[in-house]
This record gives sequence, C-alpha cells and structure tokens, in this order.
Amino acid sequence: MLDRIPRPPVPPRVTEQPAVTVRHGVTLVDEFAWLRDPNWQAVMRDPAVLDPAIRAVLETENAYADAVMAPTAALQDTLFAEMKGRIKEDDAGVPAPDGPWAYYARHRVGGEHPLICRTPRHGGDEQILLDGDALADGKAFFQIGPATHSPDHRLLAWSADDRGSEFFTTRLRDLATGQDLADIVPEVSGGVVWTSDSTAFYYVRLDERHRPTKVFRHHVGTAAETDEEIFRTDDPGFFVSLSRLQSGRFAEISVHDHESAEAWLLDLATPAAPTLVAPRETSLRYEIEHHPDLGGEPVLVIRTNADDAEDFKIVTAPLATPGRAHWRDLVPHRPGVFVLGYGVTADWLIRLERSESLPRIVVRRLATGEEHTIAFDEEAYSLGIDPGYEFATDTLRFNYSSMTTPTEVWDYDCATRARVLRKRQEVPSGHDPAAYVTRRLFAPAPDGETVPVSLLARRDTPLDGTAPALVYGYGAYGMSIPAAFSTARLSLVDRGFVYAIVHARGGTEKGWRWYREGKLTFKPNTFRDVIAATEHLVAARIVAPDRIVAHGGSAGGMLIGALANLRPDLYAGLIAEVPFVDVLNTMLDETLPLTPPEWLEWGDPIRDEAAFHTIRAYSPYDNVRAQAYPAILALAGLTDPRVTYWEPAKWVARLRRLKTDDHPLLLRTNLDAGHGGAAGRFERLREVALAYAFALAVVDRA
Repeated sequence: MLDRIPRPPVPPRVTEQPAVTVRHGVTLVDEFAWLRDPNWQAVMRDPAVLDPAIRAVLETENAYADAVMAPTAALQDTLFAEMKGRIKEDDAGVPAPDGPWAYYARHRVGGEHPLICRTPRHGGDEQILLDGDALADGKAFFQIGPATHSPDHRLLAWSADDRGSEFFTTRLRDLATGQDLADIVPEVSGGVVWTSDSTAFYYVRLDERHRPTKVFRHHVGTAAETDEEIFRTDDPGFFVSLSRLQSGRFAEISVHDHESAEAWLLDLATPAAPTLVAPRETSLRYEIEHHPDLGGEPVLVIRTNADDAEDFKIVTAPLATPGRAHWRDLVPHRPGVFVLGYGVTADWLIRLERSESLPRIVVRRLATGEEHTIAFDEEAYSLGIDPGYEFATDTLRFNYSSMTTPTEVWDYDCATRARVLRKRQEVPSGHDPAAYVTRRLFAPAPDGETVPVSLLARRDTPLDGTAPALVYGYGAYGMSIPAAFSTARLSLVDRGFVYAIVHARGGTEKGWRWYREGKLTFKPNTFRDVIAATEHLVAARIVAPDRIVAHGGSAGGMLIGALANLRPDLYAGLIAEVPFVDVLNTMLDETLPLTPPEWLEWGDPIRDEAAFHTIRAYSPYDNVRAQAYPAILALAGLTDPRVTYWEPAKWVARLRRLKTDDHPLLLRTNLDAGHGGAAGRFERLREVALAYAFALAVVDRA
C-alpha cells in the first residue's frame, strides 16, 4: 500500500493567511483564500502571469505527489502501455455524407491529435483538411474544437484552444489551397453556423467573464472587429448557444439556464434579425427543429416539458405562429419515459428515450405516425444517435456499446429496418467480451428509493467479498453516466477490480425526477445514494469492505469531497479530478464564470439564507474537520475555467492542516491544461495511469 511506500517525511504545508467575511450573520474564515490569484482571468489567457508565490505552492505539491508516487513509476508505465495498446493508432471515424463529400476524423500512427478529412462521397482520394499534430507542434497544450465546412464545401471554419482555458479562436481555411485566410475570430464558444450562401457565419462570443452571451455575424474576408452583434443576453444567469437545425434552413439561438430556456430562430437564407419562438417562462424548457412541410405547412418540432411534462414530450407548432398557444402534442408525455433527445428528417422523427434506466431508439414515420423501436438485450448498455448532415435521408446512424462490448456504429434504414455495421471498435491488444460480465443492480437508499448500479468484472473474478472495487459517481446537472465501453478501465478490471458506476440522483437515469431530487436542498441525496450503493456492494458480498476506491470528477469531485467528510471509513482511497469542493465560496462569488447560472443547481447563498446554510452544511471545503481520512489523490488544471485551480489547492491544504491520519494526500496540478486535463489522446492516458496506479496501490494490488 502507499502507506508503506517511503516518502518525504514532511508533506508540504501551505502558509495560512486568514480572510474573514460575514454572511447572514455567520463568520467565515478562509485561511487559504490567498491561493486565488486576483489576476486569475489573465492567468486563463497566459499561465505565465500566475503569482510566483502561488506557482511555488502548486509546484511543491506536484513534486511531493511525484515523490510519493515514484515507487509506482514502473506500474504507471505498464498501465500506460496497456491502455495505449488497446487503442487502434490509425483509427478513423465513419465518414458522414454531405452532398458530394463525406467528412470524418482519423488519427495517424503515433498521433496525439485528430486529422479532419473528407473524400468524394462515392469514392476517391482523401483530402486532409486539418492536421492536428502539425498544428499542435511546439505547444504545451492544444485542442481542436469544432470544424464546420461551408454549404458550398469551399471553406472550413475551424477552432482551437492552446491554453486549456476554453478560449477558442476560429480561423477560416480555403479547402482548395489548404491555406488559412486572414480571418481570425478570437474567444469564441462552440462551433459556427454558416449562412446558406457560404459568405458569412454566426458564432457565440465569450464576454469578459468567460460567459457565452452574444451572437455575432462574421463576413468572410473581413476583420473580426467589424463583426455585427445580432443577439445578446445581459442576464448573467443565462448562457447562449447556437446550433444549425437539421433542415438547414434555420439555426437556433438558445438562451438557457439549468431550469428554463427560450429559442430564437435565425434564418440562414436572409440576414433578418432572429425571431422569438416562445417567451421565457420559469421552469419551461424547450428546444426546436424545423420541418418545411409537415401536414401541408412548415412547422417547428419541439421537445419540451410544457404542461407538467416532466419527462418531456414532443409537440409541433406552425412556423408562422410558433408560440405556446399553438403547440400541439405529437408524442404525448408518458411519466417514467424520459425523452433524452430527438432528430427530425424529411420523413422521420427519431427519439432517444430512457425507460427503466435503459435507453432505446424509437423511429416514427411522420406521414402515418407508425412507430417501431430499436432496443438491446444486455442488462446495461449505452446508446446514442448521430443526426449527420443531411435532411432528406432514410438512414439513421447510431452507436451502441456496453461495459463489455466495444462501440459499434450502425447505419439503420428507417424504411426497410435493415442494419449495416459500419464500424466495430478494434482493440489491437485483444479483447474477449465473453471474459467479462456486466450487471445492473439496484441498491436500496435510506429513503426507500433504489439506486441503479452498473457493474463490470472479469468472469473469473470471485464475487465473494474479497474483490477490490472502484466506485465511480457523478450525479449532477441531469447528466447520466452511460454504461459504455472503456478500454482504460480494463486495466483495473483485469487486475481483479469490480468497476461500479453508481447512477445517483442528480442525473436522469430514472427520469427528470431523478435529477430534481439531487439538486438544491436535495443535493445530499447524491451523496447518500453513493454511500448506500457502496454499502450494498459490501453487504451483498460483491466487494471487499476495506478495498474500495471512489472516483469522481468536476461536480463528481464534489461528491468525492462529501464522501471524504461523511464516510471516510468506507473507502480505502478517493480520487478527485478537478473537484468542485469549494462550493460555498464559489457560489458566493458572482464574478466567476459559472456562478450565476449555477444558482439554480446549488442555490443562491448570497440572497437566500436557507440556501447558504444548505450549501454550508455539505460543501466539502467547509466541512473538513479533525478526523482520519482515507488516501486521497486530487487532480487539477491551472487554466480550468469551470473548477478553478484554487479549489482543490485550498481543499488539500485544509485537509493537511486538520486530518489526524498519515494516509497519503496528494495534489497534482497540470500547469499546462484546464478542465479536461491533457488534450492528446495518449498524453491523457498518463493521467489515467497515475490515478489507476494510486487506486491499485491503496488496495495493495500494485
């Protein structure tokens, strides 16, 4: 175990500089508040300007973590080699047709970054549009963002982030010459949407607080300084996003928070101002697609929770009068059947639904209303749909995997119901699905709920209460963790681990209610669900009670911090990646990028005293106390705009000051990356190998 590995006798100690504030009559003392660089926004753009005193703390922590983990260096190299060996180095995606071309991404042998390519639709020579490896050369961090070709296929609007701070810059490439034009559009969010005539594109710009709040139109061949603002929101609690609708005629400008949304139609054929579909209403969510002729008129097809449709329904509205008074049910609400997403083509409505915690695809012929379902037999699996580029098509592309079955990409003919397997994920080092077993369990929670748990283990691993386990959880924002295939986790499972995904409240595995009951005042349900699931695995003699490691990232890192405070006795180790652990201080600071929109997820402790006390009662940083904690590994990114680097740094510093044990407590900050860690596909595996080596060491499997 790491406890028995020689390490520097004195862990780092961070200087205390108490900052005192009073909120709602409560005195808050933050002895490590100084780790937040007052110039943090500049650090996001240029990490070199970080306060030297803060950099020294992070570098000292990195050196200590490296020293403690040094005895596992050979294991980390072995894990990295295993995980890399399961990746097909010259892998390529399935080409997606669009008019005369088919577009796809691929990697070359040894390449870290994707190549964006196309070939003639019916066969011919490949054209490399972007070479990610060449673009990344010499950069400490590089990530290609969305790349969108123009409707006439002559230009490519591509974006990249070279800091990890999610400030993407968009450039234009002439696909005939392979050269970039002079157009450079900085600090954009998401991809672009082209006008129908390919002379301009729309994009969302980040404001001075890293919030996506404005939509601009850029004309090809002009300077970004002259771009026209065509839409904005001044409400700091709402973000703006932009997407092209499947018909190609319109784009949707969505203004949304975690509870409400409104949509604006943007005509891509004319430069008219966007038009509102339905005014914003509290707790009303909706998103739109367009059909030019459904029932004899152009309509919008809308997924919405209107009229108490908590698990969502699909309605239609005339394009000319799209307001709520004209919404008519197309697919009525069915409680317990959660409509995850949908797509609309000329003849088909495609729905991705989840019922009884399992996804399925429903195909509906628009002309007749006839429906059929695509489903699978495994106990737990992942399913997704890819709408592609084209509107007039009978082909639906979907992907399927499970925790034992590598990802498969299928083309499905909605008319004939014939399936064509386009790609099955290759595992070059070998993978036998029959050597593994996946199960779906339901763990009883203290309040009578049952919590879904997806399990993966080798078939020959004895499930008799002796196996170590990694328990993964998230439980926030209505995001579900799919029971999908992962080559990396096999390195744990092949060493006798049971890998368990706890689908805790805060996700939508059991419908929107499951999300609602894991947010705001109900947030502690997420923590209780994971604890209950862990205890159930022990009680059922599936895993060993003293050999469990819990793992989570971002909002799932908050979960890990809460588990550390609530049940440190239940876990041998905890892995917290970019952990959101300083919840109260972050929600009290409305200048941070995500704080105002996040109040609907966690509560507004500035104006709502009850929310203040609720958050303070579970916020991991605020509840660190003098007790024994398990071994902990925290991973952070210096330029992370979502969970700022100082959150895990402060958390680890306070844990060191108060904990009563001598278990390893490690902080490793990637000084060249942000929320997602290293961007290269192999470079990222080094970070996974570090986390897995830690897990193996603390359960004595190193």
